[in-house]
Amino acid sequence: MPNNVDTMTEMLPLFPLSTVLFPGMRLPLHIFEERYLKLVRHLLEQPEPRQFGIIAISKGRETGADGVTALHEIGCVATVRRAEPREDGRFDLATVGDRRFRLLRVDRSLPYLQGEIEPLGDETGDAAAAPLATQRVQTAFRRYLNALADRGGAVISVADLPDEPVLLSYVVGAAMIIDLAERQSLLAAPDAVTRLRAERSLLVRETGMLRATTSRPAPDFSHEPYSPN
Repeated sequence: MPNNVDTMTEMLPLFPLSTVLFPGMRLPLHIFEERYLKLVRHLLEQPEPRQFGIIAISKGRETGADGVTALHEIGCVATVRRAEPREDGRFDLATVGDRRFRLLRVDRSLPYLQGEIEPLGDETGDAAAAPLATQRVQTAFRRYLNALADRGGAVISVADLPDEPVLLSYVVGAAMIIDLAERQSLLAAPDAVTRLRAERSLLVRETGMLRATTSRPAPDFSHEPYSPN
């Protein structure tokens, strides 16, 4: 019989960052470090889709030969939509999150890291609970945005929130102003309903903090859902 583990794993170039990428969300990258320039050049030699893994750093820093000392277990495959070379040899990349993965093993044989990964599915979870979880997060997120607007003195407008629970969970997870550990925990949630329930708790907490304080930074909506249109 074939080995199911072997058939479900693959090797992927890794780009460790101090951020979390969610499926369907955009992430622009400016590539300047030599090892990652090599990664991009190697990718551009390959046929599409050109993909690598975005994974958050749990210990260490993004730059430097020995900057990364530990990585989180769950990351997101990024697909290169556009690669613009600069005159100095650097690249500006437009990427979008494709699917989550579990990191099984790190390979350090190349100048940049590679990882043996196991792709993870996008499960809804408890189908009976999904509609209520979706509605509650939509309501909580709008209250959160209103609280941000009230404190910032500006109007924050976003496109209609998706009704599909998996996509909604990724949109809200990317848009909230929370720390990396909390964002990473949302990415690692086993299914959308679990993620939505965690997001509602975070939104209630953050909205309460906004109402109790005088100022708060505006949210970053650069991680908007990607549309091929």
